[in-house]
Amino acid sequence: MIGECCYWIFNMSIVASVMGLLVLAIRKVKFIPHRVSVFLWVIPFLRMCIPFGINSPYSLMTLISRFTTKTVTVLQPADDLTLSMTNAIMAANSYFPITYKVNMLSRVFEIAGFIWLIGTLAIIIALAILYMATKREIKDSRLLDPNVYLSEKIESPAVYGIIKPKIVLPASFADTDREYVLQHERAHIRRCDNLWRLIGFLLTAVHWFNPLSWLFLKVFLADLELACDEKAVSKYTDEERKEYARTLLNCVQNKNVFVSAFGGAKVRTRIENVLSYKQMTLVSSVGFALLIIAIIYTLLTNAG
Repeated sequence: MIGECCYWIFNMSIVASVMGLLVLAIRKVKFIPHRVSVFLWVIPFLRMCIPFGINSPYSLMTLISRFTTKTVTVLQPADDLTLSMTNAIMAANSYFPITYKVNMLSRVFEIAGFIWLIGTLAIIIALAILYMATKREIKDSRLLDPNVYLSEKIESPAVYGIIKPKIVLPASFADTDREYVLQHERAHIRRCDNLWRLIGFLLTAVHWFNPLSWLFLKVFLADLELACDEKAVSKYTDEERKEYARTLLNCVQNKNVFVSAFGGAKVRTRIENVLSYKQMTLVSSVGFALLIIAIIYTLLTNAG
């Protein structure tokens, strides 16, 4: 059983890697704002956690399947609706249950499955320990304003928590910077960014054996910060954006993986992004929405 699970996890990871590399390429297109392109990360993340998808003749996998991969039908409730799994390894003759083309592969995937499971559990336990340490870090924080706390133990402003997130500022933080920092951290809360961070880490824990999953996580976390900056400065004037950028320079990077920190990504990139911010019109918003939906549909469906 664990060998079969490992077989499909490997398949999912291969397909997710292809989709993640495409997302990395698409996010380089300069005219697409980060607050829009960040939604593309749903594609590799869903590929990492959902083994099946709907068949479509317009799927990118239709093109890829001409050269490699195989589509395995899981369920066909109607003639025009088919659920399938993409088989990139193609090492089996049948799939429910899996019978391998070479008997030795059964033993190989059983061993690989145990190694995968041990690695996944180890990372999840490490994340749980780090989460507990994070809670202790702000245990002695004192209330400053509603949902805003001060702490002697942190160096950078951040949002802590997922269900009831709260903003924690360093005790020595300058009052003049507080407006911009709070605007940023409240944007994190509205966007549920700590929840997305947790989901990203859990998916990476499952696909820990794939180095690309760690790269995708790193870029995704950076995109969350860039998108949050754009949300925070959306109603600012040019001068206020310059002050916001100056505040970024004054904040050191926070290395805690469980918090959304004001200085938590490459500051130079974020400053350039803030200073080049452009408001989207209704037409451009609709256009970007349709573009993202089309890309998601193309990359999430399987070969038809």
